[in-house]
Amino acid sequence: MKLATLKNGGRDGRLAVVSADLALAAYPDRPCTMQALLDDWDAMRPGLEALYQALNRGAAQGAFSFDPALAMAPLPRAYQWLDGSAFANHGLWMQRGFGVPPIDTTLPLMYQGGSDDFLGGRDDVPLPDESHGIDCEGEIVVALDDVPMGVDAAAALDHVKLVMLANDWSLRALQPRELKTGFGFIHAKPSTSFGPVAVTLDELDGHWREGRLHLPVRVDINGRWIGHPNAREMSVGFGDLVAHAAATRRLRAGTLVGSGTVSDPTEGAGSAALAEVRAIENATQGTISTPFLMFGDRVRMEVNTPAGASVFGALDQKLVQAPA
Repeated sequence: MKLATLKNGGRDGRLAVVSADLALAAYPDRPCTMQALLDDWDAMRPGLEALYQALNRGAAQGAFSFDPALAMAPLPRAYQWLDGSAFANHGLWMQRGFGVPPIDTTLPLMYQGGSDDFLGGRDDVPLPDESHGIDCEGEIVVALDDVPMGVDAAAALDHVKLVMLANDWSLRALQPRELKTGFGFIHAKPSTSFGPVAVTLDELDGHWREGRLHLPVRVDINGRWIGHPNAREMSVGFGDLVAHAAATRRLRAGTLVGSGTVSDPTEGAGSAALAEVRAIENATQGTISTPFLMFGDRVRMEVNTPAGASVFGALDQKLVQAPA
């Protein structure tokens, strides 16, 4: 099943079901939000699944063309956003390229990010200053139902209800100071963007295994390929990430957990973040030639199946200067 939140003038939008080919959408009979679905998943899913099947058969009443420009983030604001760093390859390149000290990975790496103002996948991205070192980060994100405290990694995967694509924007010039404080990011992590649709695990057609999405995330900047790293290369799967987050408290429905920057050691896979591109340049060439992003730049991210079908729809956004 594929789901979207469409703009309706409110902060939380309206839940819509989207066809497998992303061509059509339809509203459930009773208006609701994505958060309401996650709060009452077992009761609401059967009706939405029936609508999804009807939509794919061309038999859904009230169906209309799906316009990804009208999609908000699947959860426009979430109770909690926990972002991991689950790709060891990314950390290794940052260490090699910039002399970053090795990080203790005995436990999964995770921080709590701002979740009150997510962006839709076709929204412009307003930021205050180009000198802040604007960067993109392609990630896979999961949405959870209620997770009990102390859940183990295997059981944690049963609480993953939806999978999404995200661009976790970063302001690299602001990160060093915040990292030194040890309190986490505030200024260096502006609003995260999400792809137009969220999908259920059964929709991933065998590409979801061992708590990982076994598909590449393609990143283009101004029409130029940056990378297509495969998300299967997670060193720590989502089961471990969710279990880590729930070690000392329960997680409430609507919590989002991110993979961190997708990174792939395969030769020729490229990168999903410019920081990694720059680290590789510095480590292998002794100089950095790739700049960070500027206002007017356009960043596109998409996950496609081997047959070429778009899984989440594309993130395709332009950077703009925020009003003074």
